[in-house]
Amino acid sequence: MSLMGSLYIGASGLQTSQNALNTTAHNMSNVDTVGYTRQQVQLGTRTYKTISKSAASNAYLQTGHGVNYTQVKQVRDYFLDKAYRRESGRSAYYDTSAVAVEEIENLFQELEGRAFAGAISNLWTSVQEMAKDPGNAVNQGVFVQRCSEFLSRANAVYTGLCEYQDNLNYQVMQQVNTMNAYAKRISELNQEIVKIESGKVEHANDLKDERNQLIDELSSMGYIDVREDADGNALIRLEGKDFVKADSYNEICLYADKETGFYTPYWKQLAETNIVNGIEEVNIEGAELFNMQQIISTDRNTDIGALKAMLVARGDRRATHKDLDPAYYDKDIKQSIIMNVQAEFDQLVNKLTTAINKVFADAADRETAKDPNSTYMRDPATGQAYTIFNTMTGSTDPADFSVENIIINGTIKQAPSLLGFKKPDGKIDQETADILKDIFTEEAYTLNPNVKTATNFINYYNNLISQVANTGSALWGISENQQLTVDSIAAAREQVLGVSSDEEMSNMVMFQNAYNASSRYINVISEMLEHIIVSLGR
Repeated sequence: MSLMGSLYIGASGLQTSQNALNTTAHNMSNVDTVGYTRQQVQLGTRTYKTISKSAASNAYLQTGHGVNYTQVKQVRDYFLDKAYRRESGRSAYYDTSAVAVEEIENLFQELEGRAFAGAISNLWTSVQEMAKDPGNAVNQGVFVQRCSEFLSRANAVYTGLCEYQDNLNYQVMQQVNTMNAYAKRISELNQEIVKIESGKVEHANDLKDERNQLIDELSSMGYIDVREDADGNALIRLEGKDFVKADSYNEICLYADKETGFYTPYWKQLAETNIVNGIEEVNIEGAELFNMQQIISTDRNTDIGALKAMLVARGDRRATHKDLDPAYYDKDIKQSIIMNVQAEFDQLVNKLTTAINKVFADAADRETAKDPNSTYMRDPATGQAYTIFNTMTGSTDPADFSVENIIINGTIKQAPSLLGFKKPDGKIDQETADILKDIFTEEAYTLNPNVKTATNFINYYNNLISQVANTGSALWGISENQQLTVDSIAAAREQVLGVSSDEEMSNMVMFQNAYNASSRYINVISEMLEHIIVSLGR
C-alpha cells in the first residue's frame, strides 16, 4: 500500500477514536439521567484490498483500509424490559389498592380517637340506662339525643366514603388524560426516530430513551404489550387492544354516568355514536377499556395497572345494604373495597334503625291488641306508632332505610317524653325497655353473604373495622413483596442499560490511547514521506 494510503488508515483511526470518545463522554454526562440507556460503540474494519491470490497459500494476500465507526447501539435486554413493565404495573395496582384501604381507615377516624364506634357505644350506654329506669325523662332525652348523634356520625362516614369515590373518579380522569398524552408523544417519537434512521447513517438513541421512559411509565398504568416493527416503530397494545400505532394512537375516552358522574374509560374507535332526538349519545357496550367482571388474578394478569385499581376500588355506584344480596354480591361489589364497605356500613345503620323502630311499633301493637282504642306509643293525630327514625321520602319500607335517606323523627326529637314508657294503666313499660336492650346483644347479623359468623350491633362495627384492617394489611404485604420483585428486576436491568462510571473511564482511557496511537502512526508515515521527498529532491 502506498504511503499516502497509509495516511488515510491513520486518519480513520483518529476519526473513529474521536467519535468513540464523544460517545463515552455522552455516557458519563448522563450517568444520573433518568431513563438514559448506556450507548456502546461498535467498531469494524473497512474493506480490504486484495494484492494477490494464490491457491498454494492459506489465504489471499490482503491489506486493510483502516477502522470504521460501525454504529452506536443501545444496550437493553428485551426480556428484562418486558418483565419490569409487567411487574411494575402489578406493583402499581396493589399499591393503589392499599392506599385506598388506608384512606378508608382514616375516614372511619380510627387514628384521631373520634371513632364512629363512640357513637354506637354512647347509644348502647343510653339504652342500658333507660332499661334501668324507663320512665325517667332524662334517660329518654339522652336516648333520643344519642340516636341523633349516631345518625349524624353515620352520615359523616358515609359521605366521606362517597367523597373518596369522587376523588378516585377525578384521579381516573387525570390518569386517562396522562395515558393519552403519553401515547401521543410516543407516536410522535416513532415518526421522528424513523425519519432520522431512515438514511441508515444516524441512530436516534436519545429519542429512543425518551420513548422507552414513557413506555415504562405507561406500564404502571395498565397492562401493555410492546413490540417494534421492521422500521423501528414502537407498537403498543393496551389490555389486548391497539393503543399506539406507527404514526398515530387510538384515543381513550371517558363516559360519564348520568346519575353518579363516574367515568368509564372506553375506546373511541370501538364505540357507537347515535343521534337521539337531536342529542348525540354514545353507546360504549363492547368498547370498555377494562372488563370489570374479570376476577382479579395474578395468573391471568388481571391485577396490573393503577388505572384499573382505581376503577375497582371506586366501583360503579354508591352502594347500600341492598347490594349485599347474595344473588349478585360476588359479581358486582365484592372486589370494590369502597362499595363493599359502603354496603356493610349501610347495613349496620339499616338494621339498627329499623330494629329500634320495630321495638316501639311492637309495643304499640301489644297494647292495641289488648285495647283497640289504646294510644300508647302512638301519635294521637295519625294513629301511627311513634318511630325514632323516618325516611326523607316518607317510606316506611325497611328496605328504604339507608344512611343518606334516614332522618330523626322531628316530633320525638322535640319531645322525647312522648315515648313515656308508661302503659295506660300507669305502669312502667319495662318489657319494651328490655326488648330494646336485647336487640343490641342479639347475634343475628353478618357483614356480607360470604361471612358465616354472626355478630351483634355492639361488635358489628368493630368487625367491619377489623375486616378493613385485615384487607389493608394483606394488600400492603402484597405491595411490599411486589416492590421487592420490581426492585430486583430493576437492578438486573440497570446492570445492562445503566452507565458505570468506572467502565466508562476505562473506555475513555482505551480510546484515548487508540487516538494517540493513530496520531503517532500518522507522524511516522509523515516522516517517511518527508524523508523520501527530501532524498529524491537531492
